[in-house]
Amino acid sequence: MLENKMSQLEQTIGYTFRDKSLLKQALTHSSYANEQKINKNGDYERLEFLGDAVLELVSSDFLFREYPQLPEGQLTKKRSSMVCEPALAFCAREMALESYILLGKGEEATGGRMRDSIISDVMEATIGAIYLDSGIAEAREFIHRFILSDLDHKVLFYDAKTILQEIVQRDNEGALHYELVKEEGPEHAKTFTVEALVGEEKVGVGTGHSKKAAEQQAAYEALLRRKGEGV
Repeated sequence: MLENKMSQLEQTIGYTFRDKSLLKQALTHSSYANEQKINKNGDYERLEFLGDAVLELVSSDFLFREYPQLPEGQLTKKRSSMVCEPALAFCAREMALESYILLGKGEEATGGRMRDSIISDVMEATIGAIYLDSGIAEAREFIHRFILSDLDHKVLFYDAKTILQEIVQRDNEGALHYELVKEEGPEHAKTFTVEALVGEEKVGVGTGHSKKAAEQQAAYEALLRRKGEGV
Protein backbone atom coordinates (compact mmCIF):
# COMPACT_ATOMS: atom_id res chain seq x y z
CA MET A 1 0.00 0.00 0.00
CA LEU A 2 2.73 2.46 1.03
CA GLU A 3 4.90 1.42 -1.91
CA ASN A 4 1.99 2.07 -4.30
CA LYS A 5 1.42 5.53 -2.87
CA MET A 6 5.10 6.37 -3.08
CA SER A 7 5.12 5.19 -6.69
CA GLN A 8 2.13 7.43 -7.45
CA LEU A 9 3.95 10.40 -5.95
CA GLU A 10 7.05 9.65 -8.01
CA GLN A 11 4.90 9.70 -11.15
CA THR A 12 3.34 13.00 -10.09
CA ILE A 13 6.65 14.74 -9.50
CA GLY A 14 8.38 13.12 -12.47
CA TYR A 15 11.27 11.76 -10.41
CA THR A 16 12.04 8.15 -9.41
CA PHE A 17 14.13 7.65 -6.28
CA ARG A 18 17.02 5.25 -6.37
CA ASP A 19 16.89 5.11 -2.56
CA LYS A 20 13.20 4.72 -1.68
CA SER A 21 13.94 5.13 2.02
CA LEU A 22 14.75 8.80 1.41
CA LEU A 23 11.28 9.44 0.01
CA LYS A 24 9.64 7.58 2.89
CA GLN A 25 11.65 9.62 5.39
CA ALA A 26 10.67 12.87 3.63
CA LEU A 27 7.00 11.96 4.09
CA THR A 28 7.28 10.78 7.71
CA HIS A 29 6.06 13.12 10.44
CA SER A 30 7.55 12.71 13.92
CA SER A 31 4.15 11.55 15.27
CA TYR A 32 4.15 8.60 12.85
CA ALA A 33 7.81 7.82 13.58
CA ASN A 34 7.04 7.74 17.32
CA GLU A 35 4.00 5.50 16.86
CA GLN A 36 5.89 3.09 14.62
CA LYS A 37 8.95 3.23 16.91
CA ILE A 38 11.16 4.39 14.04
CA ASN A 39 14.56 5.75 15.17
CA LYS A 40 14.66 9.46 15.99
CA ASN A 41 16.29 10.36 12.66
CA GLY A 42 13.55 8.54 10.73
CA ASP A 43 11.24 11.52 10.36
CA TYR A 44 11.54 14.38 7.87
CA GLU A 45 13.10 17.04 10.12
CA ARG A 46 16.76 16.58 9.07
CA LEU A 47 15.79 16.40 5.40
CA GLU A 48 13.71 19.55 5.84
CA PHE A 49 16.79 21.35 7.19
CA LEU A 50 18.78 20.34 4.12
CA GLY A 51 15.97 21.05 1.67
CA ASP A 52 15.49 24.53 3.07
CA ALA A 53 19.13 25.35 2.28
CA VAL A 54 18.91 23.89 -1.24
CA LEU A 55 15.70 25.82 -1.90
CA GLU A 56 17.27 29.08 -0.74
CA LEU A 57 20.28 28.58 -3.02
CA VAL A 58 18.23 27.63 -6.10
CA SER A 59 15.62 30.38 -5.63
CA SER A 60 18.35 32.98 -4.98
CA ASP A 61 20.20 31.94 -8.14
CA PHE A 62 16.95 32.09 -10.14
CA LEU A 63 16.03 35.58 -8.90
CA PHE A 64 19.57 36.89 -9.34
CA ARG A 65 19.51 35.89 -13.01
CA GLU A 66 15.84 36.67 -13.70
CA TYR A 67 15.85 40.18 -12.20
CA PRO A 68 19.27 41.70 -12.96
CA GLN A 69 18.12 45.23 -12.13
CA LEU A 70 16.66 44.51 -8.68
CA PRO A 71 18.72 45.57 -5.63
CA GLU A 72 19.52 43.14 -2.83
CA GLY A 73 16.67 44.29 -0.57
CA GLN A 74 13.99 43.70 -3.20
CA LEU A 75 15.49 40.34 -4.17
CA THR A 76 15.38 39.28 -0.52
CA LYS A 77 11.75 40.39 -0.19
CA LYS A 78 10.74 38.57 -3.37
CA ARG A 79 12.51 35.38 -2.26
CA SER A 80 10.85 35.54 1.15
CA SER A 81 7.37 35.71 -0.37
CA MET A 82 8.16 32.80 -2.72
CA VAL A 83 9.51 30.37 -0.12
CA CYS A 84 7.45 31.30 2.95
CA GLU A 85 5.29 28.67 4.64
CA PRO A 86 1.95 29.52 2.92
CA ALA A 87 3.66 29.74 -0.49
CA LEU A 88 5.30 26.32 -0.18
CA ALA A 89 2.06 24.79 1.11
CA PHE A 90 0.24 26.28 -1.89
CA CYS A 91 2.77 24.70 -4.28
CA ALA A 92 2.64 21.37 -2.43
CA ARG A 93 -1.15 21.22 -2.63
CA GLU A 94 -0.99 21.65 -6.40
CA MET A 95 0.60 18.18 -6.49
CA ALA A 96 -1.58 16.86 -3.61
CA LEU A 97 1.55 16.25 -1.53
CA GLU A 98 -0.46 16.43 1.70
CA SER A 99 -2.26 13.18 0.82
CA TYR A 100 1.03 11.24 0.97
CA ILE A 101 2.24 12.41 4.41
CA LEU A 102 2.63 9.69 7.05
CA LEU A 103 1.02 10.99 10.23
CA GLY A 104 0.40 9.50 13.65
CA LYS A 105 -3.24 8.85 14.60
CA GLY A 106 -3.34 11.76 17.04
CA GLU A 107 -1.88 14.24 14.58
CA GLU A 108 -4.25 12.99 11.89
CA ALA A 109 -7.25 13.37 14.19
CA THR A 110 -6.38 16.97 15.04
CA GLY A 111 -6.13 18.08 11.40
CA GLY A 112 -2.37 17.90 10.90
CA ARG A 113 -2.74 16.92 7.25
CA MET A 114 -4.26 20.34 6.49
CA ARG A 115 -1.68 22.46 8.34
CA ASP A 116 0.50 24.70 6.20
CA SER A 117 3.39 24.22 8.61
CA ILE A 118 3.48 20.43 8.10
CA ILE A 119 2.81 20.53 4.34
CA SER A 120 5.53 23.12 3.73
CA ASP A 121 7.99 21.14 5.86
CA VAL A 122 7.35 18.02 3.78
CA MET A 123 7.87 20.04 0.59
CA GLU A 124 11.31 21.11 1.83
CA ALA A 125 12.09 17.57 3.02
CA THR A 126 11.24 16.24 -0.44
CA ILE A 127 13.71 18.71 -1.95
CA GLY A 128 16.35 17.52 0.53
CA ALA A 129 15.63 13.88 -0.32
CA ILE A 130 15.98 14.49 -4.07
CA TYR A 131 19.24 16.37 -3.46
CA LEU A 132 20.69 13.46 -1.46
CA ASP A 133 19.44 10.92 -3.98
CA SER A 134 20.70 12.61 -7.16
CA GLY A 135 22.36 15.94 -6.45
CA ILE A 136 21.68 19.60 -7.13
CA ALA A 137 20.63 19.30 -10.80
CA GLU A 138 17.58 17.12 -10.07
CA ALA A 139 16.69 19.19 -7.01
CA ARG A 140 16.87 22.36 -9.11
CA GLU A 141 14.61 20.84 -11.77
CA PHE A 142 12.02 19.92 -9.11
CA ILE A 143 12.12 23.43 -7.60
CA HIS A 144 11.81 25.12 -11.00
CA ARG A 145 8.91 22.89 -11.98
CA PHE A 146 6.85 23.06 -8.81
CA ILE A 147 7.85 26.30 -7.04
CA LEU A 148 9.36 28.72 -9.55
CA SER A 149 6.98 28.01 -12.45
CA ASP A 150 4.07 30.34 -13.32
CA LEU A 151 5.62 32.87 -10.95
CA ASP A 152 3.46 35.86 -11.88
CA HIS A 153 0.33 33.92 -10.95
CA LYS A 154 1.84 32.63 -7.70
CA VAL A 155 3.23 36.00 -6.60
CA LEU A 156 -0.23 37.50 -7.16
CA PHE A 157 -1.64 34.82 -4.84
CA TYR A 158 1.13 35.02 -2.21
CA ASP A 159 0.98 38.82 -1.95
CA ALA A 160 -2.73 39.25 -2.65
CA LYS A 161 -3.60 41.08 0.57
CA THR A 162 -0.70 43.52 0.25
CA ILE A 163 -1.32 44.17 -3.45
CA LEU A 164 -5.06 44.72 -2.93
CA GLN A 165 -4.38 47.08 -0.02
CA GLU A 166 -1.96 49.13 -2.15
CA ILE A 167 -4.46 49.39 -5.03
CA VAL A 168 -7.32 50.44 -2.77
CA GLN A 169 -5.16 53.08 -1.07
CA ARG A 170 -3.76 54.33 -4.38
CA ASP A 171 -7.23 54.85 -5.82
CA ASN A 172 -8.73 56.25 -2.58
CA GLU A 173 -11.54 53.72 -2.73
CA GLY A 174 -12.18 53.56 1.02
CA ALA A 175 -11.23 51.20 3.83
CA LEU A 176 -10.39 47.59 2.96
CA HIS A 177 -11.43 45.08 5.59
CA TYR A 178 -12.31 41.40 5.95
CA GLU A 179 -15.38 39.86 7.59
CA LEU A 180 -15.84 36.27 8.70
CA VAL A 181 -19.22 35.11 7.32
CA LYS A 182 -19.15 31.36 7.93
CA GLU A 183 -17.37 28.81 10.11
CA GLU A 184 -17.94 25.10 9.50
CA GLY A 185 -16.58 21.72 10.58
CA PRO A 186 -15.17 20.17 13.77
CA GLU A 187 -12.82 22.18 15.98
CA HIS A 188 -9.66 20.53 14.63
CA ALA A 189 -10.65 20.86 10.96
CA LYS A 190 -12.65 24.04 10.57
CA THR A 191 -13.29 25.77 7.26
CA PHE A 192 -13.65 29.54 7.33
CA THR A 193 -15.39 31.73 4.75
CA VAL A 194 -14.36 35.38 4.61
CA GLU A 195 -15.50 38.34 2.52
CA ALA A 196 -13.18 41.13 1.44
CA LEU A 197 -14.95 44.49 1.51
CA VAL A 198 -14.01 47.97 0.39
CA GLY A 199 -16.29 50.19 2.41
CA GLU A 200 -19.62 48.34 2.17
CA GLU A 201 -18.92 46.76 -1.23
CA LYS A 202 -18.06 43.04 -1.32
CA VAL A 203 -15.09 42.62 -3.68
CA GLY A 204 -14.06 39.01 -3.01
CA VAL A 205 -14.88 35.81 -1.11
CA GLY A 206 -12.45 33.16 0.09
CA THR A 207 -12.42 29.93 2.07
CA GLY A 208 -9.58 28.28 3.96
CA HIS A 209 -8.63 26.18 6.96
CA SER A 210 -7.63 29.34 8.83
CA LYS A 211 -9.02 32.88 8.83
CA LYS A 212 -5.72 34.14 7.42
CA ALA A 213 -5.85 31.67 4.50
CA ALA A 214 -9.47 32.61 3.79
CA GLU A 215 -8.59 36.32 3.78
CA GLN A 216 -5.74 35.66 1.34
CA GLN A 217 -8.09 33.75 -0.96
CA ALA A 218 -10.68 36.55 -0.78
CA ALA A 219 -8.06 39.15 -1.69
CA TYR A 220 -6.83 36.97 -4.55
CA GLU A 221 -10.38 36.63 -5.93
CA ALA A 222 -10.80 40.41 -5.70
CA LEU A 223 -7.59 40.92 -7.72
CA LEU A 224 -8.67 38.40 -10.36
CA ARG A 225 -12.02 40.18 -10.70
CA ARG A 226 -10.26 43.49 -11.19
CA LYS A 227 -7.96 42.04 -13.83
CA GLY A 228 -10.97 40.59 -15.63
CA GLU A 229 -12.67 43.97 -15.56
CA GLY A 230 -9.54 45.77 -16.70
CA VAL A 231 -9.14 47.70 -13.45
